[in-house]
Amino acid sequence: MVRSEAQGRLPGIAPVSVVDIGSNSVRLVIYEGLSRAPAMLFNEKVLCGLGKGLASTGSMDPAAVDRALAALRRFRALSEQARATRIYPLATAAAREASNGAQFIKDAEEILGCSVQVLTGEEEALYSAYGVISGFHGPDGIAGDLGGGSLELIDIRGEQLGRGITLPLGGLRLSETSGQSLEKARTIAAEHVARAEFLTRGEGRTFYAVGGTWRNIAKLHMEMNGYPLHMMQGYKLKLEEIDSFLDTVIAGDNKHPAWQAISKNRRTLLPFGAVAMREVLKVMKPARILFSAQGVREGYLYSLLPEAEKASDPLLVAADQLAILRARSPEHARELAAWTGRMVPMFGIEESEEESRYRQAACLLADISWRAHPDYRGAQALNLIAHSSLVGITHPGRAYLALANYYRFEGLQDDGASGPLAAIAHPRLQDLAKLLGGMLRVVYLFSASMPGIVNSLAFREATSPNLDLEFVVPREHGALAGERLEGRLQQLAKLTGKRLAFRFE
Repeated sequence: MVRSEAQGRLPGIAPVSVVDIGSNSVRLVIYEGLSRAPAMLFNEKVLCGLGKGLASTGSMDPAAVDRALAALRRFRALSEQARATRIYPLATAAAREASNGAQFIKDAEEILGCSVQVLTGEEEALYSAYGVISGFHGPDGIAGDLGGGSLELIDIRGEQLGRGITLPLGGLRLSETSGQSLEKARTIAAEHVARAEFLTRGEGRTFYAVGGTWRNIAKLHMEMNGYPLHMMQGYKLKLEEIDSFLDTVIAGDNKHPAWQAISKNRRTLLPFGAVAMREVLKVMKPARILFSAQGVREGYLYSLLPEAEKASDPLLVAADQLAILRARSPEHARELAAWTGRMVPMFGIEESEEESRYRQAACLLADISWRAHPDYRGAQALNLIAHSSLVGITHPGRAYLALANYYRFEGLQDDGASGPLAAIAHPRLQDLAKLLGGMLRVVYLFSASMPGIVNSLAFREATSPNLDLEFVVPREHGALAGERLEGRLQQLAKLTGKRLAFRFE
């Protein structure tokens, strides 16, 4: 049998590994390659608890060290098995502060076969900020990365960064220094957060919450409120929503079934993570909280990219990559992204920058479910897009992308499958999703999903007083006329309230 390379992988890039040696967990993530929108090939975590007892003893527990070193041996073997070309090991608070940290790092480097970068607090804050920049479009606010041993805070305005600060408020450390007392933890957290004077400059802006403990707070909120899209990246809560919910977490009443979604190891730390967040928000007074699945690891990879790649849009990069991997013709998808941008204004729509980005991404993703059975292409598109690891997009935006492609296959009405996502997309985005879906339903019947014809088609102002717009088709393509086309165009007419007709010339 002739061996062939997998066609489900992007050409031209090679896997890389990041090993994150944290105070609570040691994690390996193998990425498909250095990219503006890197995809995970493999992800494994071991809760070693290197920072456990550090506050009282000044050193890492020998048993935790042995467990971490055993994990690193496995992680190197996994990286080699995955054909990773580089391993980037990063160590944070526990390793840099412990009296036995230097020996641990020496042993880790011998096992991994490469040097370990022990991050300073400022570097940890910097890479956390880069992680937020890599995952959000035009971020503006303050990022907070809560680990097991420390909390890093840094101001972000686009790609302009303030100077980061590190505070000894990680979940493990706060629980230990407070003697497991939540009241004492509040006092400790308040004293340290007061040092971050720049927090007051975040009033009315966004707080970007990074780190496993805070992501689990978001997960618990989703479970308790029956939120239909279990995606941490970009999950947004208003200040008043999170403020009241933190009371629930701090109370720690885990009798609610939703707590079962949180691992037992995390449950004990959640109230202390909530205390730290409460004190930060009390000083900062942001308008909203956005949870980020991107942190130090993704931020470090982002820092390695050329400047031109850093400047690219991660959402459009990821959507284009999916088109390359799954569409019948990526070129056709790109044609649609440009063509719909020219046609949408004909229906009296003026898009915002954000809406334009979403429309382009939706077009790039419009054919990724074509291998499914025809009766299920809409459902698969909805599922694939809603749950894909896209970044640079809000949850309403994600719903828009999924809905537009569901409508493109299933028609312009909501049903049981689309209803939950339609509730996430606000009315404007839902209307835009139906408009885009309606346009795609028409144009795909001309293109047969192949490039070369879309740019010769156009909506234009009608010459007849009985019409609003004509869909102009070159006469050379007249053989494509048919009843199905007319039906699709009239569906679009009903949706938009425009009188539409084909014109072959």
